[in-house]
Amino acid sequence: MRYPIRFFIFFLVHIALINPNLLSSQQTDVVDYKRIQADLSFSYENKSAYGEVTVEFQILEKTDSVYLDAIDLKLSTAPNLLAEKESQNRMINHRVSKDKLWFYSDFEKGKTYAIKFDYQMQPKKALYFTNDQIWTQGQGKYTSNWLPSIDDVNDKIEFDLALTYNEDYKIVANGKKEEGSILDNNDSLKLTKYFFDMKQPMPSYLVALAIGNYQKKKITAASGVPIELYYYPKDSLKFEPTYRHTKVMFDFMEAEIGVSFPWQNYKQVPVHDFLYAGMENTTLTIFSDSYVVDSIGYNDKNYITVNAHELAHQWFGNYVTATSSEHHWLQEGFATYYALLAERHIFGDDHYYWQLFEYAQELIAQEEAGGSTSLLNPKSSSITFYKKGAWALHILRELVGDNNYRKSVQSYLNKHAFGNVKTSDFISEVETISKFDLKEFRTKWLDNPELPEDDIVQSLKKSKFMQEYFNINCTEYSVDCKDYFRLNVSDKAKIKVISQIPNEVDATAFDNSLEVRRAISRYVQKIPTSIKADYESLLDDKSYVTIENALYNLWANFPQDRARYLQKTKDVIGFNDKNVRLLWLALHLNTVEYQAERKQDVLNELLSYTAPDEHFELRLNAFNYVKLLGAWDRSVIESLVQAKTHPVWQFSKFAKNLLAELKNTPELASLIDEVENKSN
Repeated sequence: MRYPIRFFIFFLVHIALINPNLLSSQQTDVVDYKRIQADLSFSYENKSAYGEVTVEFQILEKTDSVYLDAIDLKLSTAPNLLAEKESQNRMINHRVSKDKLWFYSDFEKGKTYAIKFDYQMQPKKALYFTNDQIWTQGQGKYTSNWLPSIDDVNDKIEFDLALTYNEDYKIVANGKKEEGSILDNNDSLKLTKYFFDMKQPMPSYLVALAIGNYQKKKITAASGVPIELYYYPKDSLKFEPTYRHTKVMFDFMEAEIGVSFPWQNYKQVPVHDFLYAGMENTTLTIFSDSYVVDSIGYNDKNYITVNAHELAHQWFGNYVTATSSEHHWLQEGFATYYALLAERHIFGDDHYYWQLFEYAQELIAQEEAGGSTSLLNPKSSSITFYKKGAWALHILRELVGDNNYRKSVQSYLNKHAFGNVKTSDFISEVETISKFDLKEFRTKWLDNPELPEDDIVQSLKKSKFMQEYFNINCTEYSVDCKDYFRLNVSDKAKIKVISQIPNEVDATAFDNSLEVRRAISRYVQKIPTSIKADYESLLDDKSYVTIENALYNLWANFPQDRARYLQKTKDVIGFNDKNVRLLWLALHLNTVEYQAERKQDVLNELLSYTAPDEHFELRLNAFNYVKLLGAWDRSVIESLVQAKTHPVWQFSKFAKNLLAELKNTPELASLIDEVENKSN
């Protein structure tokens, strides 16, 4: 079909109006955003953000339009182009699209402009309102959902925030916190405004805030950097085990990397229902409160690895940022490797090589499943970016030597300070300083999807600890293997023996470390009477994993003693997901002779943990026990339907799958349909 020429002219003009840069270059070639000042307030009830934004930018090439990324933005006032004198301010032509705020003017090359506007947003992601908290997650979600900004990681901007909220809550954000000011308030709500000043630029995805009921403690690094560590008031006794070794790791990182901490301060804050383990926002690590542990929980699951990983990102990812996902390993591989170095500093060489071995096991399993990819493949898995990236750096350091490696990293960071990097930037720096030709290394470790297993094995065998572990093989039972429990071999070696001959474990195995005893509780599930008393002692261990495993195995093996085991563990809660308590409740309901008069109260407690205000991990565990018991009622189904929209995708997927499964039961199907229709 033919169209007149005037149609094509109209079409081209229309496309240019919608997206001017579609016909030219990327926006980063045209404009450099320098600074965004945002004065923000939030409504927990409406799940909304309100703000006044001033954005400063420099024009690199003459253009008639620039934009900010902004998802579902509503302008409260028309944007004004600011002049040096207030009287000269004028409205600027603008347009709001689904995901952008456009500004139109005759922008001249070399000139700097500032535009000011008021807005509101009700974000579907990136800004979360959970359990009386407000917190953000920018990476993978886009800060532009709640703050007009630039999603492109190659445009680094200085963000200075003023945040207003209820004075009863702590407000934490990037940068240095200035003195707060009490605003004019009504009697029912007192508001406080705090100012947060960033001295250096960063990508928009690293802008962050957290608002909640917190207390904090301050420590100071050896270099003088102030560190603020936040915790819930109820968790004062969990502060030390949660943040254990934080100062040691911070001081180690500065010394090992050879570049001073790039920012003016550092903060860490736990939040409810966080999407990941942690996030390395500039100067402000936000992490899941699942890692807030007491002194017993520390022995099973602690924050140390996540703590060190997010800290390392302050250099690798925040100070220097990968230009694209093709070079994502420059962030995650480095952060994983330097976290491992920090743990080596604290726990020693054996721990270091064991972690490398476990990384290798994950990578081999991924390869056997057909999922192995190049480190430079932008679609690689987290296992590849994190674990293979760490292994690549470990091998590279062995190849060029400690001194050359450290000098190369230091030069690489200094040369690209507050900038963006590609893999070639790092490799060329190592080649220049070490005088090594890294072509073969790059081909084998960075370009090739196959895992260099021979290199991995040879490197691990440099550790006598790993040699000892590899030499143990008890798949065919022999008396010699049981003797390992009496010998001076590593705990990992003893655990390997237990995993291979669980039915041959005798009383001598119990005279070992907490870690070995935890392995007994995991692998020895059929308990002979000859070790019953020893096995019962596991219920006294300082390990919630051990207690959970031992309680179930003892309950299953010795029905006559079930009431005694339940009585002994009635006050044990476990981690934040109440792993021991939930098991105890389920076993209580299945032990007729124990506290028969309390069965309804016990069931009610179990069902209560599925409620929307509980932590998603606790809810997930509770739903599984409810499923096991078949104890569905309307309130639990309502909670499960609500979980379908939970921001943690693993949990929402679990809820959807479980609902689909339950619909196969006719009496539940009608109830679920009714609740879903009402919810919709």
